[in-house]
Parts: sequence; C-alpha cells; structure tokens
Amino acid sequence: MSGTGSLEGQVVVVTGAARGVGELLARKLSARGAILALVGLEPDELKKVSARLHGESDHWHADVTDHEAMSRVARDVKARFGKVDIVVANAGVATGGPLVDSDPVAWRRVIEVNLIGGAVTARAFLPVLMESRGYFLQIASLAAMTPAPMMSAYCASKSGVEAFAHSLRAEVGYKGVKVGVGYLSWTDTDMVRGADEDDVMRDLRKRLPWPTNRTYPLGPAVDRIVAGIERRSAHVYAQWWLRGMQSVRGYLPTLIGVVGQREMRRFGPRMEGMSKGLVGAGGAADQQERSARTERE
Repeated sequence: MSGTGSLEGQVVVVTGAARGVGELLARKLSARGAILALVGLEPDELKKVSARLHGESDHWHADVTDHEAMSRVARDVKARFGKVDIVVANAGVATGGPLVDSDPVAWRRVIEVNLIGGAVTARAFLPVLMESRGYFLQIASLAAMTPAPMMSAYCASKSGVEAFAHSLRAEVGYKGVKVGVGYLSWTDTDMVRGADEDDVMRDLRKRLPWPTNRTYPLGPAVDRIVAGIERRSAHVYAQWWLRGMQSVRGYLPTLIGVVGQREMRRFGPRMEGMSKGLVGAGGAADQQERSARTERE
C-alpha cells in the first residue's frame, strides 16, 4: 500500500498491550477506527485497556514465546473478528548489567521474549495475514543499530528481531504481506523507568552522546509508529533522528568498543550489587507468569 491508508475497520493485534508503547498504541489505533485484539500476560490490565478503547476490542492472555498459545490466539482473533489486517509484535522485556554477573535465567528470558516471541507471533499470525494481504510490524530498538555495554541480552535480541523481520519481508512480500521494523530510542515507559532505578545504569546512560542520552516522551513516539502503520512502512522511526543512525551504524561497534572500555573502567567499582532481574512492571509480570506456571506443573 502506498501513501496513507485508513485504519477504519482494520483488525489490529498488539502484543505487550497492557502498558507502555503497546497500551498507548492500542488507544491511538482505536481512535482512528481500528478494531483491537490485545495480547499479553496481564489479563486484568488488558481488560482495563480494552474497556477504555473507543471502538470494538477484545483481549487474550498469552505468553508470546508459547507457540501453541499464540496459535490459539490467532485462531480466536480470526473467529472473533473475521480477519486480521495488522500485527504489531511489541512485547518485550529487558535486563542490564555485566554478562559475567548476570542472572542466566533473566538473560535468556530477554532473548526468548524479544526475539523468539516475535518469531512465534509472526508464525502464528502469518496465515491470516496472507489472507488479508496484511502488515506485520516488529518493534525493535536503537539497540538493534548500536551495541552497548551492560545491555548484551537486549542488544542481541533487538539485533536479532531486526534481522528476522528483514528476512521475513523477503519471504512473504510476494504473498502480499508487508513487514516493517520499528525503532525506538529511550522512551518514557515502565521498562525505561525500571532500568533507571539502578544508579549505575542511569548514570551510565547520562554519559551517552546526545541525542541518545535523553528519555523521549511516549506520545510523539507512538504517533510516529501509528503513522508508519498507516503507511505499511518498511522502517518506522519513533524519534526523528533514528533514521540518520542507519547511515553511521557500521562505524559504531568499533567506536563503542573503545569508548565503552573507558566507561566500564570508570563504573567498575560501582557494579557490585546491581539488580540482576528483569526491569519494570512488565518484567515483574513476566516473572509472576513463569512462577505461576512452575507451580501449576
């Protein structure tokens, strides 16, 4: 689709819709006439979000890393609304700190949710997106373009979903499905606020060069994502300057390899005792879900 397409009557699936980018994205899409299918780990929060939307919506409790659960959701959404036009793979978690001291379970979970979860979501919904000649938007990050010390899991996962989406675009484009990648810098969400609760992570981020050291407001970032969805864009930039990062990203690993060592030497004495789990309310919800699943088993 070229130009700007109407979202009126379009059925949009948003994962990670209980809060942050997903919640506000659902509200803004609903205000433009879209029908929303909300997916996430917090059914009570999803129900509240659904109740506040302007138009028709429903919600599903599912772990995006569970292929059987997501396949059921895809079937249920198709049965509920008759079609699926757009899927936004937004669900994500984060952890920070040195790899050598990291919690291996939390580190692995970032990869599972952010990378595998995106692929599971695509696998589950591609059959219905092929029927509608729809659009799949994978939310990535500035972390896909540039590596960063203390964020190895998050950077690896977001680089992975970027490559995954680019590969998928080539696979399904001839079947009428368009695939986009969404890039966000530090945006005012529960995840970023949770990361900033750690003094080392917060102070280290302040030392990043402008404009990467700022926390950006959520509203304008989501407005840009909505505009990208309307255009079925291959690349969606939640902050204006991220587009320019594409032209210099090839130089960044070497630069960060040098500068990062200097910063790690500076912050090394403060790293003992850093938080090692998933950050923010979304991370807490993921931990609660996994604990409940363990108890049931």
